[in-house]
Amino acid sequence: LQFQLIILCNIQIPHASANIESDRKRKKTPADRPEKHKKQTKMSSTSSTSDKVRASHILIKHQGSRRKASWKDPEGRVISATTRATAASQLKSLRDDIVSGKVKFADVASRHSDCSSAKRGGDLGSFGRGQMQKPFEEATYGLKVGEISDIVDTDSGVHIIMRTA
Repeated sequence: LQFQLIILCNIQIPHASANIESDRKRKKTPADRPEKHKKQTKMSSTSSTSDKVRASHILIKHQGSRRKASWKDPEGRVISATTRATAASQLKSLRDDIVSGKVKFADVASRHSDCSSAKRGGDLGSFGRGQMQKPFEEATYGLKVGEISDIVDTDSGVHIIMRTA
């Protein structure tokens, strides 16, 4: 009886290892990873191209901003000395100039924004829900294409946002 069991095992082991080998060579499908597939499907649906927006913004940092440095102020000296009220006032004035047609949004962003997107005229590109800070996201999705927001507060500072798509 023991002898037969050993022979049986010897026959089955190579067969099992052949299946393991072929499984390793076979490409995995989403069905092989149901948990991961569900996660990927969920993520892709939250940022599908139909639910994406495109926006440009102008950011003015202040002493309450989470990171007190920018391309304009690498040591953060000016930012650390700027109150939220001062930043908002400056941004309101810039917004008024843009809305009145005196200046173009991209030109103002290039000169005044504390965000590195300034080199692209404030253009942030396309993004979906969950990719930006909540107040920024809500403001952007609430705008019509071409519309400019009022002042929006985030942990980064104060912004005005122009939805471009």
